[in-house]
Amino acid sequence: WSSHDLSDIVFIDNYIFNKDVFIQFNSTVGKYVGYTEHGVYNAELRNNNTGILQSERSQVDICKQNADVYQ
Repeated sequence: WSSHDLSDIVFIDNYIFNKDVFIQFNSTVGKYVGYTEHGVYNAELRNNNTGILQSERSQVDICKQNADVYQ
């Protein structure tokens, strides 16, 4: 992050298999993105599950609280 108010903090959750990212949640995008055939399939499933999306989107708030400790 580069601002003191943590407005530019980004939460990224990568899922890796065999050293390759196959699916990723990025809080800036607000949804999962798949990078392989398997990842695209799983991203679609996760993006259609509002509970999973809501949980991932809330993680950025937890990051901000923890980052505030290190400032």
